[in-house]
Amino acid sequence: MMSLSSQTHHIHSKRQTFWLVAIAIFFLAANMRSPLAALGPVVPMVQQSLGIGESHIGWLGAMPMLMFALGSLISPAIGKRFGLENTLIASLIAITLGIVFRSMWASWLPFLFATLLFSLAIGFTNTLAAPVIKQRTPEHIALMTSIYSLTMTLFAGSVAGVVYPLAVRIGWQWSLGVWAIVGIIATLVWVWLRVRLGSSNRLPVESALASAPTATETSVWKSPLAWQLAVFMGLQSLLFYTAVSFLPSIWMDKGLTPVQAGHMATIYFWMAPVTIVAMTWLIKRGMTASIIAIGSSLVNVIGVAGIAYAPLSMAWLWSGLMGVGCAGIFTLCILLFSLRTDTPNEASRLSGMAQTVGYVIAFFGPLGAGWLHDHQHSWDLALLLLLVLMVINVGVGWLVGRPVMLDGREAGRSYGG
Repeated sequence: MMSLSSQTHHIHSKRQTFWLVAIAIFFLAANMRSPLAALGPVVPMVQQSLGIGESHIGWLGAMPMLMFALGSLISPAIGKRFGLENTLIASLIAITLGIVFRSMWASWLPFLFATLLFSLAIGFTNTLAAPVIKQRTPEHIALMTSIYSLTMTLFAGSVAGVVYPLAVRIGWQWSLGVWAIVGIIATLVWVWLRVRLGSSNRLPVESALASAPTATETSVWKSPLAWQLAVFMGLQSLLFYTAVSFLPSIWMDKGLTPVQAGHMATIYFWMAPVTIVAMTWLIKRGMTASIIAIGSSLVNVIGVAGIAYAPLSMAWLWSGLMGVGCAGIFTLCILLFSLRTDTPNEASRLSGMAQTVGYVIAFFGPLGAGWLHDHQHSWDLALLLLLVLMVINVGVGWLVGRPVMLDGREAGRSYGG
């Protein structure tokens, strides 16, 4: 039996690990959406400075999706080989360098290269956050996932709200580059975690085949649940990153000022805290994944329909509802990567597969919206197509919400059933 002093030390150690991981997840999440969210409000300045059109902005919004997909595909094996924490530290360094490079050169190709660099690194962090949470804090998966999703969207919303006024004062390059400070802080925090806790999920080089399932694990590429999650998250990401790229521009075309349009982007992001806190509270009280999935999907439908067809005076409501739907779906998917699997390795592979497929789907959102606007000089058709896709996602949400594990067996109540 464990002595009283040993029990006390064990509890103290678990508490220290919890807070260290919570702080690390907070700073990791702060870097994962803000580099992209910062661009939308200053798009007119960037276009004028670089001499580019809406199609170029569409590429800047779409190419990160392919980088996310590539990062999600290869990161489980790399994380398994070199350790999750080591891989995340390298990813944070790449994100920081990408932010700095993007702000240094006012020309199209360097701007695109820098965007691809930090986007690939974000693809790694997207995938590896869930297995770190599952392995380091298995008793607090829902809470850590909430901290992760909440910080990601709240920080992105804050950046979206201040980047335009900041650009007016100090120029768009400085207003985009100053956020590298957060990346530096995050890197130092993860180095601290690595020193204190070591590196998890590390195997010898000769046996590091992280993406291959063991004899007792299910292949994610053959799992219906994995494909359902991939499509569900992909359609959400398609809407999310289209809004990140063009929501301020859409509202400016409809008659809002640049500052007002920037506020709509902030509202869009800042609805995430309300959503995540509400989701955490409801999950603890027994609300099923099915209700959350369908409800979040329906809210997205209402938000997109409002932006497309409702009066301009309610712009804040439609932006906010769309923010609620996107935050709800994203948080639920990250949570299900852990709850619908049995091991950190399975969680990593499911997260990697779903995000790889999902971000390939999302790629066509910003690219297609920018192309349609350049050819029609209107956002009407792009918004109509987004609305149709969000209606389809309601049905996918019903499939995702069923209490089924990755291998097809029924999930218990403790697994979100």
